[in-house]
Amino acid sequence: MKYVFIIPDGLADLPLEDLDGKTPVEVARTPNLDRLAREGACGMARNVPKSLPPGSDVACLSLLGFDPKKYYTGRGPLEAASQNILLKEDELAFRCNLVTIFQNKMIDYSGGHISSKEGRVLIEKLNQTFCDIQGISFYPGVSYRNLAVISEALLQEGKGELMTVAPHDILDKDIDSYVPKGKGSAFLI
Repeated sequence: MKYVFIIPDGLADLPLEDLDGKTPVEVARTPNLDRLAREGACGMARNVPKSLPPGSDVACLSLLGFDPKKYYTGRGPLEAASQNILLKEDELAFRCNLVTIFQNKMIDYSGGHISSKEGRVLIEKLNQTFCDIQGISFYPGVSYRNLAVISEALLQEGKGELMTVAPHDILDKDIDSYVPKGKGSAFLI
């Protein structure tokens, strides 16, 4: 038996003033989705454990049959796997988004939906800037979604579990409250 997953990640969206308080999908014409709903099986399922952050990264692991409580370690390793970048035992992978910050606020988590070509230029510049530090490499990805691979040896300073926050979770917020915290945070900052 074959299955097709259609994951309309973010489809629910938020109500917008421009749409009289409705969400984009509420006002959209959706005959194909309507037909899928009408002729398919519909229901609700919790695929993200309550103990983990609700996001597409965790949800997709679960949907593909991997226990996210066992296998989820962040977006970085997923990004590395998608680019066929093999991590060494002593390396950590971090998703490295290109973002827009204005007056210390996260204005855009996608750098204005920067093109992959433009993003590649910035990532190459990061590699040139940090080339004298052994154990850090940046890899271009798609658009704003890039990768930083860092040796654990560079992340020894500090105490507590390293915690980072995804840029899309802090839109229009002051970034100072959301900088990395815990072991290795000083280096990342």
